[in-house]
Amino acid sequence: MPQWIEVRGARQHNLKNIDVDIPKNRLVVITGPSGSGKSSLAFDTIYAEGQRRYVESLSSYARQFLGVQDKPDVDDISGLSPAISIEQKGVSRNPRSTVGTVTEVYDYLRLLFGRTGIPVCPGCGKAVERHTVDEILEMLLQKHEGEKVDILSPVVRGKKGEFRNLFLQYQKEGFLRVRVDGTLFWLEEDIPLDKNRKHDIEVFIDRVTVESSRRDRLAEAVENSLSLSEGYLMLLFGDQEVVITEKYACPDCDIILPEIEPRLFSFNNPYGACPACNGLGSHQYFSEELAVDSSAGVFEGAILPWKNKHYMLRKLAALARDRGWSLEGPYRNLPEEVRKAILFGNETRVPMIYREGKKERSYMGRYEGLIPWLETRWKESDSESVLEELAGYRAEDICQSCRGRRLRPEALSVRVDGLTIGEMVEMPISELLVRIHEPGFQGLMKEPARRIIEEISKRLSFMADVGVGYLSLSRRADTLSSGESQRIRLATQIGSKLSGVLYVLDEPTIGLHPRDTSRLLGTLEAIRDLENTVLVVEHDRDTMVRADYIVELSPAAGEHGG
Repeated sequence: MPQWIEVRGARQHNLKNIDVDIPKNRLVVITGPSGSGKSSLAFDTIYAEGQRRYVESLSSYARQFLGVQDKPDVDDISGLSPAISIEQKGVSRNPRSTVGTVTEVYDYLRLLFGRTGIPVCPGCGKAVERHTVDEILEMLLQKHEGEKVDILSPVVRGKKGEFRNLFLQYQKEGFLRVRVDGTLFWLEEDIPLDKNRKHDIEVFIDRVTVESSRRDRLAEAVENSLSLSEGYLMLLFGDQEVVITEKYACPDCDIILPEIEPRLFSFNNPYGACPACNGLGSHQYFSEELAVDSSAGVFEGAILPWKNKHYMLRKLAALARDRGWSLEGPYRNLPEEVRKAILFGNETRVPMIYREGKKERSYMGRYEGLIPWLETRWKESDSESVLEELAGYRAEDICQSCRGRRLRPEALSVRVDGLTIGEMVEMPISELLVRIHEPGFQGLMKEPARRIIEEISKRLSFMADVGVGYLSLSRRADTLSSGESQRIRLATQIGSKLSGVLYVLDEPTIGLHPRDTSRLLGTLEAIRDLENTVLVVEHDRDTMVRADYIVELSPAAGEHGG
């Protein structure tokens, strides 16, 4: 395998037909004055040729999606490895992408919560457990052997009605007794219930002494109870009442939690996403502040989407005449009732005039309101220019249902070491890294959670090392600066543990404190030590000192460089 990347006759942009040999598996800095051709050599020649060769190696079917790339203006480059560019540009403009999803840490958190999460009732906050039939039998035999137990199936909880048809149904199925509001009744007798009161009803399944020799009878009674009530079981030991479920359910709040699995914690999956915001954590709406100039009068341009003589202004004027409202003066000085009607309309149908040329006719109509009018236009318009204009009147606000955490309430009630996944991703990465090394978290270090936690820890450490420990995993990727985006991608590449790759980076130390610069350089050296070539365009002195080799382009910018 060649030990050098050999560039011959590079003339891309302002490069002057240069030859350069770059050692592989080393940290190499390309430096020089701004405009001297550093990026032309690193990105537009070496990286571009590496990408072009990679695309050419793919099938014709795959190439049609990637497009044809032009060959850089260079005679030859030998010894090239597969190339990855980490430039200073945004990671993603997708509002669903976060630091956690881009770095894949969130995927491991979903696995962790799906495997080890403890569900808590979102209604009352109590821990919720579920039990298999075998676990229920073992509990009975260990704690209550020799005791008599009544096994009942809770079929109605806090509902109004007389339930005559329900009682008749259970009698036909062979059951003999029910317990209603704590009192036992024979199903063959008349059970008078107040239809306006809420009632609790349990079907009496069996009374049996808890003994190992009667395990089969106990199992049959438990299974019948769970089947009849869709997963619930009531045990009576004298005055002691115990409700058990084979589902994640809260008997106090009558809430059944879904199966605890990784997809429950994905806001990009309908199963786990907040139903109010569809997993975005926010919602957009038409804003009065953006759509109205409150310093102007209604007919002097206050309502920005409506130009003077707009037909909606004529409808508003008709409503004002009918209601006796004055629309004179600045919008901000109008009574609240009038401003509310301008924004959201009025149900009253009033006399209106429709004009077409010189013709006009009167009719009874209603003024719909500014906000409903904007919403209708937003939903129905196919014009990009119209939608672009309307977007200027829209604001974004946090989802009030999930408080910006993107997940359904049941997912946000599951805890690991006392924290929900929403709370974890909102912590700064450096704080979360400390938390997962605390004793409570370390107590989870058993298979399969051990490997998941180790992977989370490593990836968080990588991000802290590249200087983004102050970010949270919930931070939207489209809000990151170019430098933050680059360092996030760098941390992701470290986590991938690739080898035999050429990495090309653009000034990764920009904006970093000297302490963070040192940690970043340690990260670049770690990538190099995985038998990768790291090519860095950089002016930073510390980076050049730590580099294995330096390539300097000179003497000046533009035509005088290269």
